[in-house]
Amino acid sequence: MRYPVSSPLSLLLVALFAALTAVGAYIKIPLTVDPFTLQIAFVYLSGALLGSRLGALSQLVYLGVGLAGFPVFTSGGGISYIFKPTFGYLIGFVLASYLIGRMIEARKDPRFRDFLLANICGLLPVYGCGVFYLYVSLNTWVGETVTFWYVFVSGFVLNVLGDFLLCFVAAYVAARLYKTFRRGLCTSAVQG
Repeated sequence: MRYPVSSPLSLLLVALFAALTAVGAYIKIPLTVDPFTLQIAFVYLSGALLGSRLGALSQLVYLGVGLAGFPVFTSGGGISYIFKPTFGYLIGFVLASYLIGRMIEARKDPRFRDFLLANICGLLPVYGCGVFYLYVSLNTWVGETVTFWYVFVSGFVLNVLGDFLLCFVAAYVAARLYKTFRRGLCTSAVQG
């Protein structure tokens, strides 16, 4: 089921998940070029609990706030952040949240395995956009000459295990909270 964007509860939840993604950016473990953060757990949850449109909107709000200059990204904020090599992962967040939401919306009564599969599929746009952007940025405006293999290892292989484990955690949380969110958003839509 797709939830309406105009209800007060929907807008509040969009803002909440944008804020949670920002908080997740500051819970980080520096690894290579791309630090491991908890942001992606909130990306998973935004799509699973809010649906495709509201989940993607929450990530767009997060991007907009960061690009407007608020330091909500892992390394700050501002419009110049688009030149950071890791900006592609943030673009992937929007696509991942939308994809996860669409996959869950397609299920009548989603279970843990449905949330887990959706989260794993959500890794595809995050890492697809992230690794591609990292490769292009390092080899162009950053001025480093690196191979795609180097970028693949540093931008995917070294980080995917942690994000994969977060798929399980977020799937468990989503399976526990889904009916509550669905009931609240549906009630809000009827009253709005």
